[in-house]
Amino acid sequence: MTAAVKIGVDAHKHTHTLVAADDLGRQVGTKTVKATAEGDLAAVEWARQWRERAWAVEDCRHLTRRLEGDPLRAGETVVRVPTVLMADSRRSGRERGKSDPIDALAVARAAWREPNLPAASLDGATRELRLLVDHRNDLVAERTRVVCRLRWHLHELAPELDVPAKGFRRDCTIRRVRQHLAGVDGTVAAIARELVERVAELNRRATELERQIKPLVLELGPSLLDIPGCGGLTAAKIIGETAGAARFRSKAAYARWNGTAAIPVWSGNPDRFRLNRGGNRQLNAALHRIAITQAGRPTLGRAYIERRIAAGDTRREALRLLRRRLSDVVFRTLVADEASRRPLIEKSLRAA
Repeated sequence: MTAAVKIGVDAHKHTHTLVAADDLGRQVGTKTVKATAEGDLAAVEWARQWRERAWAVEDCRHLTRRLEGDPLRAGETVVRVPTVLMADSRRSGRERGKSDPIDALAVARAAWREPNLPAASLDGATRELRLLVDHRNDLVAERTRVVCRLRWHLHELAPELDVPAKGFRRDCTIRRVRQHLAGVDGTVAAIARELVERVAELNRRATELERQIKPLVLELGPSLLDIPGCGGLTAAKIIGETAGAARFRSKAAYARWNGTAAIPVWSGNPDRFRLNRGGNRQLNAALHRIAITQAGRPTLGRAYIERRIAAGDTRREALRLLRRRLSDVVFRTLVADEASRRPLIEKSLRAA
Protein backbone atom coordinates (compact mmCIF):
# COMPACT_ATOMS: atom_id res chain seq x y z
CA MET A 1 0.00 0.00 0.00
CA THR A 2 1.31 3.46 -0.87
CA ALA A 3 -1.51 5.82 0.16
CA ALA A 4 -0.68 8.27 2.92
CA VAL A 5 -2.25 7.49 6.29
CA LYS A 6 -2.40 8.85 9.81
CA ILE A 7 -2.12 6.16 12.47
CA GLY A 8 -4.21 7.17 15.45
CA VAL A 9 -3.44 5.54 18.79
CA ASP A 10 -5.73 4.99 21.77
CA ALA A 11 -3.29 4.27 24.61
CA HIS A 12 -3.98 2.39 27.84
CA LYS A 13 -1.89 0.88 30.62
CA HIS A 14 -2.06 -2.68 29.25
CA THR A 15 -2.85 -2.35 25.53
CA HIS A 16 -2.64 0.16 22.68
CA THR A 17 -5.12 0.19 19.80
CA LEU A 18 -3.99 1.60 16.46
CA VAL A 19 -6.20 2.66 13.56
CA ALA A 20 -4.89 3.82 10.18
CA ALA A 21 -7.05 6.41 8.39
CA ASP A 22 -6.61 7.84 4.90
CA ASP A 23 -6.95 11.52 3.96
CA LEU A 24 -10.74 11.16 3.78
CA GLY A 25 -10.91 9.89 7.36
CA ARG A 26 -11.76 6.32 6.31
CA GLN A 27 -10.44 3.46 8.42
CA VAL A 28 -8.06 1.32 6.35
CA GLY A 29 -6.50 -0.84 9.07
CA THR A 30 -6.55 -1.58 12.78
CA LYS A 31 -4.34 -3.43 15.27
CA THR A 32 -4.15 -3.89 19.05
CA VAL A 33 -0.81 -4.55 20.73
CA LYS A 34 0.40 -4.97 24.30
CA ALA A 35 1.73 -1.85 26.04
CA THR A 36 5.28 -3.20 26.12
CA ALA A 37 8.46 -2.62 24.12
CA GLU A 38 7.71 -5.77 22.09
CA GLY A 39 4.19 -4.52 21.41
CA ASP A 40 5.50 -1.13 20.24
CA LEU A 41 7.92 -2.82 17.82
CA ALA A 42 5.08 -4.98 16.49
CA ALA A 43 3.06 -1.82 15.91
CA VAL A 44 5.96 -0.24 14.00
CA GLU A 45 6.27 -3.31 11.78
CA TRP A 46 2.51 -3.26 11.13
CA ALA A 47 2.60 0.43 10.22
CA ARG A 48 5.34 -0.05 7.62
CA GLN A 49 2.84 -1.51 5.14
CA TRP A 50 2.03 2.14 4.32
CA ARG A 51 4.91 3.95 2.64
CA GLU A 52 3.70 7.43 3.68
CA ARG A 53 2.57 7.49 7.27
CA ALA A 54 2.60 9.55 10.44
CA TRP A 55 1.65 8.56 13.94
CA ALA A 56 -0.87 10.60 15.94
CA VAL A 57 -0.80 10.08 19.70
CA GLU A 58 -3.18 11.70 22.17
CA ASP A 59 -1.06 13.84 24.49
CA CYS A 60 -1.47 12.01 27.81
CA ARG A 61 1.97 12.73 29.31
CA HIS A 62 3.32 9.71 31.18
CA LEU A 63 0.82 7.24 29.68
CA THR A 64 2.06 7.79 26.12
CA ARG A 65 5.71 8.66 26.84
CA ARG A 66 7.10 5.19 26.10
CA LEU A 67 4.74 4.71 23.17
CA GLU A 68 6.12 7.89 21.54
CA GLY A 69 9.74 6.95 22.16
CA ASP A 70 9.83 3.53 20.46
CA PRO A 71 8.46 4.69 17.06
CA LEU A 72 10.70 7.79 17.17
CA ARG A 73 13.77 5.63 17.72
CA ALA A 74 12.62 3.53 14.75
CA GLY A 75 12.61 6.65 12.53
CA GLU A 76 8.86 7.26 12.54
CA THR A 77 7.12 10.66 12.57
CA VAL A 78 4.92 11.23 15.64
CA VAL A 79 2.64 14.19 16.40
CA ARG A 80 0.83 14.95 19.64
CA VAL A 81 -2.93 15.53 19.49
CA PRO A 82 -4.40 17.61 22.36
CA THR A 83 -7.10 15.74 24.25
CA VAL A 84 -9.54 18.63 23.79
CA LEU A 85 -9.86 17.75 20.08
CA MET A 86 -11.11 14.23 20.78
CA ALA A 87 -14.66 15.01 21.91
CA ASP A 88 -15.50 17.01 18.78
CA SER A 89 -13.97 14.36 16.54
CA ARG A 90 -16.03 11.58 18.15
CA ARG A 91 -19.25 13.58 17.98
CA SER A 92 -18.73 14.32 14.29
CA GLY A 93 -18.22 10.62 13.43
CA ARG A 94 -21.05 8.53 12.02
CA GLU A 95 -20.34 5.57 14.29
CA ARG A 96 -21.92 6.06 17.69
CA GLY A 97 -20.52 4.84 21.00
CA LYS A 98 -17.11 4.66 22.56
CA SER A 99 -14.49 1.96 22.11
CA ASP A 100 -10.74 1.77 21.64
CA PRO A 101 -10.96 1.62 17.80
CA ILE A 102 -13.47 4.52 17.74
CA ASP A 103 -11.18 6.61 19.94
CA ALA A 104 -8.09 5.74 17.89
CA LEU A 105 -9.93 6.68 14.68
CA ALA A 106 -10.92 9.98 16.28
CA VAL A 107 -7.24 10.70 17.01
CA ALA A 108 -6.27 9.94 13.40
CA ARG A 109 -9.05 12.16 12.01
CA ALA A 110 -8.06 15.00 14.34
CA ALA A 111 -4.48 14.71 13.03
CA TRP A 112 -5.74 15.02 9.43
CA ARG A 113 -7.95 17.97 10.36
CA GLU A 114 -5.18 19.87 12.22
CA PRO A 115 -2.08 19.92 10.00
CA ASN A 116 0.15 21.97 12.32
CA LEU A 117 0.18 19.81 15.44
CA PRO A 118 3.43 19.81 17.46
CA ALA A 119 5.80 16.98 16.67
CA ALA A 120 6.95 14.65 19.41
CA SER A 121 10.67 14.25 20.11
CA LEU A 122 12.85 11.96 22.17
CA ASP A 123 13.22 12.78 25.84
CA GLY A 124 16.11 15.00 26.87
CA ALA A 125 17.04 17.63 29.41
CA THR A 126 13.72 19.44 28.95
CA ARG A 127 11.79 16.45 30.27
CA GLU A 128 14.15 16.17 33.24
CA LEU A 129 13.43 19.82 33.97
CA ARG A 130 9.67 19.32 33.70
CA LEU A 131 9.76 16.33 36.04
CA LEU A 132 11.69 18.32 38.64
CA VAL A 133 9.31 21.29 38.38
CA ASP A 134 6.23 19.08 38.60
CA HIS A 135 7.68 17.24 41.60
CA ARG A 136 8.41 20.53 43.36
CA ASN A 137 4.89 21.78 42.63
CA ASP A 138 3.48 18.59 44.17
CA LEU A 139 5.55 19.14 47.32
CA VAL A 140 4.44 22.76 47.56
CA ALA A 141 0.79 21.70 47.20
CA GLU A 142 1.30 19.09 49.92
CA ARG A 143 2.87 21.74 52.14
CA THR A 144 -0.19 23.92 51.70
CA ARG A 145 -2.48 21.08 52.80
CA VAL A 146 -0.31 20.31 55.83
CA VAL A 147 -0.14 23.97 56.84
CA CYS A 148 -3.94 24.26 56.68
CA ARG A 149 -4.35 21.35 59.08
CA LEU A 150 -1.59 22.70 61.33
CA ARG A 151 -3.22 26.13 61.58
CA TRP A 152 -6.48 24.61 62.84
CA HIS A 153 -4.60 22.69 65.54
CA LEU A 154 -2.68 25.81 66.54
CA HIS A 155 -5.92 27.77 66.76
CA GLU A 156 -7.20 25.20 69.26
CA LEU A 157 -3.97 25.04 71.25
CA ALA A 158 -2.84 28.68 71.18
CA PRO A 159 -5.26 31.14 69.55
CA GLU A 160 -2.99 34.00 70.63
CA LEU A 161 -0.11 32.64 68.50
CA ASP A 162 0.00 34.82 65.40
CA VAL A 163 1.54 33.20 62.32
CA PRO A 164 1.42 35.47 59.25
CA ALA A 165 0.34 34.27 55.83
CA LYS A 166 3.12 32.25 54.15
CA GLY A 167 4.93 32.39 57.49
CA PHE A 168 5.60 28.65 57.53
CA ARG A 169 7.95 29.06 54.59
CA ARG A 170 10.48 30.68 56.94
CA ASP A 171 12.69 28.75 59.34
CA CYS A 172 12.32 31.39 62.06
CA THR A 173 8.55 30.86 62.15
CA ILE A 174 8.95 27.09 62.38
CA ARG A 175 11.42 27.47 65.27
CA ARG A 176 9.01 29.78 67.10
CA VAL A 177 6.12 27.31 66.73
CA ARG A 178 8.34 24.44 67.87
CA GLN A 179 9.27 26.32 71.03
CA HIS A 180 5.63 27.16 71.73
CA LEU A 181 4.56 23.50 71.38
CA ALA A 182 7.49 22.04 73.31
CA GLY A 183 5.81 22.14 76.72
CA VAL A 184 2.27 21.31 75.64
CA ASP A 185 0.84 17.86 76.35
CA GLY A 186 -1.99 15.97 74.63
CA THR A 187 -2.85 14.32 71.35
CA VAL A 188 -3.54 17.57 69.48
CA ALA A 189 -0.14 18.96 70.47
CA ALA A 190 1.60 15.73 69.38
CA ILE A 191 -0.10 15.87 65.99
CA ALA A 192 0.79 19.56 65.63
CA ARG A 193 4.46 18.86 66.37
CA GLU A 194 4.45 16.10 63.74
CA LEU A 195 2.92 18.47 61.18
CA VAL A 196 5.52 21.14 61.98
CA GLU A 197 8.31 18.66 61.24
CA ARG A 198 6.58 17.67 57.99
CA VAL A 199 6.39 21.32 56.91
CA ALA A 200 10.10 21.77 57.68
CA GLU A 201 10.94 18.67 55.64
CA LEU A 202 8.87 19.87 52.67
CA ASN A 203 10.53 23.30 52.83
CA ARG A 204 13.96 21.70 52.79
CA ARG A 205 13.17 19.42 49.86
CA ALA A 206 11.54 22.20 47.81
CA THR A 207 14.66 24.33 48.29
CA GLU A 208 16.90 21.46 47.18
CA LEU A 209 14.82 20.96 44.04
CA GLU A 210 15.01 24.67 43.26
CA ARG A 211 18.81 24.43 43.45
CA GLN A 212 18.68 21.54 40.95
CA ILE A 213 16.37 23.43 38.63
CA LYS A 214 18.34 26.68 38.29
CA PRO A 215 21.44 25.22 36.54
CA LEU A 216 19.20 23.48 34.00
CA VAL A 217 17.43 26.77 33.25
CA LEU A 218 20.78 28.51 32.73
CA GLU A 219 21.75 25.72 30.32
CA LEU A 220 18.52 25.38 28.33
CA GLY A 221 16.99 28.87 28.31
CA PRO A 222 19.15 31.53 29.95
CA SER A 223 17.67 34.37 27.88
CA LEU A 224 14.23 33.78 29.40
CA LEU A 225 15.57 35.22 32.66
CA ASP A 226 16.13 38.54 30.86
CA ILE A 227 12.36 38.91 30.31
CA PRO A 228 10.97 41.16 33.08
CA GLY A 229 8.81 39.13 35.46
CA CYS A 230 10.22 35.74 34.42
CA GLY A 231 12.01 34.13 37.37
CA GLY A 232 13.85 30.84 37.49
CA LEU A 233 10.86 28.63 38.35
CA THR A 234 8.63 30.29 35.76
CA ALA A 235 11.34 29.88 33.12
CA ALA A 236 11.70 26.23 34.11
CA LYS A 237 7.96 25.67 33.71
CA ILE A 238 8.03 27.29 30.25
CA ILE A 239 11.02 25.26 29.05
CA GLY A 240 9.68 21.99 30.42
CA GLU A 241 6.17 22.37 29.03
CA THR A 242 7.35 23.64 25.62
CA ALA A 243 9.77 20.69 25.22
CA GLY A 244 11.54 22.32 22.28
CA ALA A 245 10.26 25.41 20.47
CA ALA A 246 11.59 24.11 17.14
CA ARG A 247 8.75 21.59 16.95
CA PHE A 248 6.27 24.45 16.39
CA ARG A 249 5.79 25.78 12.89
CA SER A 250 5.51 29.43 13.92
CA LYS A 251 4.83 31.78 16.82
CA ALA A 252 1.13 31.64 15.91
CA ALA A 253 1.10 27.84 16.26
CA TYR A 254 2.85 28.19 19.61
CA ALA A 255 0.26 30.74 20.80
CA ARG A 256 -2.57 28.45 19.75
CA TRP A 257 -0.96 25.54 21.61
CA ASN A 258 -0.51 27.49 24.84
CA GLY A 259 -4.02 28.98 24.76
CA THR A 260 -3.11 32.66 24.34
CA ALA A 261 -4.47 32.92 20.78
CA ALA A 262 -7.99 34.35 20.83
CA ILE A 263 -10.90 32.44 19.26
CA PRO A 264 -13.03 34.20 16.57
CA VAL A 265 -16.76 34.30 17.42
CA TRP A 266 -18.26 36.53 14.73
CA SER A 267 -20.47 35.83 11.72
CA GLY A 268 -21.60 38.68 9.50
CA ASN A 269 -20.93 41.21 12.26
CA PRO A 270 -17.88 43.25 13.32
CA ASP A 271 -14.91 41.07 14.16
CA ARG A 272 -15.14 39.67 17.69
CA PHE A 273 -12.94 37.27 19.64
CA ARG A 274 -13.25 35.48 22.94
CA LEU A 275 -10.88 33.97 25.48
CA ASN A 276 -9.35 30.62 24.54
CA ARG A 277 -9.84 28.28 27.51
CA GLY A 278 -8.00 25.43 25.81
CA GLY A 279 -4.33 24.87 25.20
CA ASN A 280 -1.62 24.06 27.70
CA ARG A 281 -2.95 25.66 30.89
CA GLN A 282 0.33 25.18 32.78
CA LEU A 283 2.19 27.28 30.24
CA ASN A 284 -0.71 29.73 30.00
CA ALA A 285 -0.52 30.26 33.77
CA ALA A 286 3.25 30.88 33.54
CA LEU A 287 2.69 33.58 30.91
CA HIS A 288 -0.06 35.07 33.08
CA ARG A 289 2.35 35.33 36.03
CA ILE A 290 4.81 37.23 33.85
CA ALA A 291 2.04 39.56 32.65
CA ILE A 292 0.83 40.28 36.20
CA THR A 293 4.38 41.02 37.35
CA GLN A 294 5.03 43.35 34.43
CA ALA A 295 1.73 45.14 35.02
CA GLY A 296 2.82 46.03 38.56
CA ARG A 297 6.24 47.39 37.60
CA PRO A 298 7.53 50.14 35.29
CA THR A 299 8.05 47.88 32.27
CA LEU A 300 7.12 47.86 28.60
CA GLY A 301 4.30 45.50 29.52
CA ARG A 302 2.81 48.03 31.90
CA ALA A 303 3.07 50.76 29.27
CA TYR A 304 1.28 48.48 26.79
CA ILE A 305 -1.54 47.81 29.25
CA GLU A 306 -1.97 51.54 29.87
CA ARG A 307 -2.21 52.18 26.12
CA ARG A 308 -4.84 49.45 25.71
CA ILE A 309 -6.91 50.78 28.62
CA ALA A 310 -6.70 54.29 27.15
CA ALA A 311 -7.98 52.84 23.86
CA GLY A 312 -11.09 51.47 25.60
CA ASP A 313 -10.10 47.96 26.69
CA THR A 314 -10.73 46.73 30.22
CA ARG A 315 -7.77 45.74 32.39
CA ARG A 316 -8.64 42.07 31.94
CA GLU A 317 -8.70 42.43 28.16
CA ALA A 318 -5.40 44.31 28.25
CA LEU A 319 -3.77 41.54 30.31
CA ARG A 320 -5.09 38.97 27.86
CA LEU A 321 -3.53 40.88 24.96
CA LEU A 322 -0.27 41.23 26.85
CA ARG A 323 -0.20 37.45 27.40
CA ARG A 324 -0.49 36.98 23.65
CA ARG A 325 2.45 39.31 23.01
CA LEU A 326 4.48 37.61 25.72
CA SER A 327 3.87 34.27 23.99
CA ASP A 328 5.63 35.65 20.89
CA VAL A 329 8.50 37.03 22.99
CA VAL A 330 8.95 33.71 24.77
CA PHE A 331 8.82 31.78 21.50
CA ARG A 332 11.50 33.95 19.86
CA THR A 333 13.66 33.68 22.97
CA LEU A 334 13.39 29.89 23.12
CA VAL A 335 14.16 29.52 19.42
CA ALA A 336 17.24 31.75 19.77
CA ASP A 337 18.51 29.81 22.80
CA GLU A 338 18.01 26.49 21.03
CA ALA A 339 19.84 27.76 17.94
CA SER A 340 22.79 28.94 20.04
CA ARG A 341 22.93 25.59 21.83
CA ARG A 342 22.74 23.45 18.69
CA PRO A 343 26.44 23.78 17.65
CA LEU A 344 27.49 22.64 21.13
CA ILE A 345 25.23 19.58 20.88
CA GLU A 346 26.56 18.70 17.43
CA LYS A 347 30.13 19.10 18.65
CA SER A 348 29.52 16.77 21.58
CA LEU A 349 27.91 14.19 19.27
CA ARG A 350 30.93 14.29 16.92
CA ALA A 351 33.27 13.87 19.88
CA ALA A 352 31.28 10.88 21.10
